Amino acid sequence: MQRFDYFVILAEMRTGSNLLEATLEQVEDIHCHGEAFNPDHLGRPGARRLLGMTMPERIKNPLALLDRIRNAPGLNGFRFFFDHDPRVVDSFLNDPRCAKIVLTRNPVDSYVSLKIAYNTNRWRLSDVRDRIEWKPPFKPAEFEAFLRERQEFQLRVLRALQVTGQTAFYLDYEDALEVDVINGLLSFLGVESRVATLAPGMIRQNPEPPEDKVRNPGEMRAALKEIDWANLSRTPNFEPRRGPGVPRHVAARGAGLVFMPILPNCDRPLRDWLAGLGDEPGLVEGFSQKTLRTWLRRNPRHRFFTVLRHPVTRANECLAALLRRDDLADIRAILRSHHDVALPEEDARDAPIAPDEWRAMLLAFLRFVKANLNGQTAVRQDLLWASQIGVIQGFSQFAPPDLVCREEELHRNLAQLARSVGVRPGEPPAALEQLAPHPAKAVADEEIEDAARAAWPRDYLVLGFGRWRL
Repeated sequence: MQRFDYFVILAEMRTGSNLLEATLEQVEDIHCHGEAFNPDHLGRPGARRLLGMTMPERIKNPLALLDRIRNAPGLNGFRFFFDHDPRVVDSFLNDPRCAKIVLTRNPVDSYVSLKIAYNTNRWRLSDVRDRIEWKPPFKPAEFEAFLRERQEFQLRVLRALQVTGQTAFYLDYEDALEVDVINGLLSFLGVESRVATLAPGMIRQNPEPPEDKVRNPGEMRAALKEIDWANLSRTPNFEPRRGPGVPRHVAARGAGLVFMPILPNCDRPLRDWLAGLGDEPGLVEGFSQKTLRTWLRRNPRHRFFTVLRHPVTRANECLAALLRRDDLADIRAILRSHHDVALPEEDARDAPIAPDEWRAMLLAFLRFVKANLNGQTAVRQDLLWASQIGVIQGFSQFAPPDLVCREEELHRNLAQLARSVGVRPGEPPAALEQLAPHPAKAVADEEIEDAARAAWPRDYLVLGFGRWRL
């Protein structure tokens, strides 16, 4: 039985894909169909049909062409680049009967070679006498966009292979110039035949080092030093993806406003304000996605909003909510016994807590949150202390908030929001509710601030929080 039904060469322009395709086509029963899903042409420039399909037919139903490639006699394949028809990507990536060949090249070489090809109109070279020498300028911003698009597609391919348990045959531009590697690829494809040489009649167009092929090598070298090739500046994120949280959403009965709460629930003043808006007092709650869509259709002039708290203030209230909630008794026990959080025993949760004791609990709790959100504890990553940016990203799976309010600007934000949907704002609250026995300003210090930043670094980075006492 044939190992694969068909194959795809996942590459980009100027990575050597033409040479690889031509070399594979030397093997009997291997048929390559060029850039079958290129938005500008059908397989190869000037081709009117591919496996009996015309360009309009392919545009109307690209999966039909993919099916023809899969079922054509022999082992058929095609080249696919990041900007080709996106409608077929998931079909072939998730298909274990499709062999994946991933061809890459040093992105600087690819970028410079592409600039030369565009400006000389020389895409293939069969005689060195036809070569046209031309040096393009290296443009840092253009190169970074070029790199980002291709890396994003490569990550998508990698993710699909990981999720579906597949593997691919990876080779670089230089690898594609070695006959032994090509024969290894044929073995991967399950083909018994082997090649003796690369495809004849194709010459490398620009063999010089990249810095010899551009007008401004100094600027290129300086720009390349600034690129974070290893993505070292990325803030690690080990949180699970959060859902949209629609059942927690709260709408004003008399206005087109939907509040998207971020735990802990310290929103009584805000809910009271929402309930008093418009001519019909009250709240609408308990939504499902279906019922919320119905409500949105009935209130076409609507706005979604949420409210952020500074991480230090929010940590203080999260700890208070952790103590109050009956459903978190198991987590409280684990924090007492394994994470040095000196929470009161269950029968003493209502007893007074001194400010110094509360501060010590808050600091230990923040250290636990850091470890927990980094996947270093056996405790579930509860939504109560999830990062605010993670919760907002979850909201956006259904609808993004139109306005992200800050607690310190709440009064002004809510007044503007009410006016935007055509209702009188009344007297908006100036702050959210405080559940903690001691306000953050009474217990927080530099050590607490540093612990909050370590627990929720993406909130500080992405949401722009400064130091709490500023």
